[in-house]
Amino acid sequence: MELAVNLAKRSHCIKAQVGAVLTKDTRIISIGYNGPPAGTHNCDEEFPDVGCPRDSKGSCSLALHAEQNAILYAVKNGSTIDGATLYVTLSPCIACARIIYSMKIDRVIYFHSYAEYKGIPSDEGVDFLRKFGVNVERYTPTEGFLVQDQPPLSAALTNVPSPSAL
Repeated sequence: MELAVNLAKRSHCIKAQVGAVLTKDTRIISIGYNGPPAGTHNCDEEFPDVGCPRDSKGSCSLALHAEQNAILYAVKNGSTIDGATLYVTLSPCIACARIIYSMKIDRVIYFHSYAEYKGIPSDEGVDFLRKFGVNVERYTPTEGFLVQDQPPLSAALTNVPSPSAL
């Protein structure tokens, strides 16, 4: 999870920074963080004051989620992800949950709640995954783990060093 938290810091999103690590058989097979597709532009550079344009549901119209980036990168590089474990700093949204389930990922461990972050009544993605047999757990930090005390809002990350400082 510590790697996922550090990956989140690489995100150029000004609204939320999320990281994901996909593992299988105790090995890291892929990583990802939220942001626009490779070869496009970074939201914090093109839209520094307000972030990227929003779609009809109020979501970012450009970004891929951290889970999506990790899964796409693994598949693009020929990794088999059936039975994998996904560590993610924000519990999956419903759309990502559908992808996770479809890709036969067995286990998801998340740090912060998407429902708490979005102010919605339940973690729909977590509920969906559990309903269909995916093992989902909320991460409990161990001693010595540097914990973000708030969900991955950019304001909560103001005292976190930039990726170039790491």
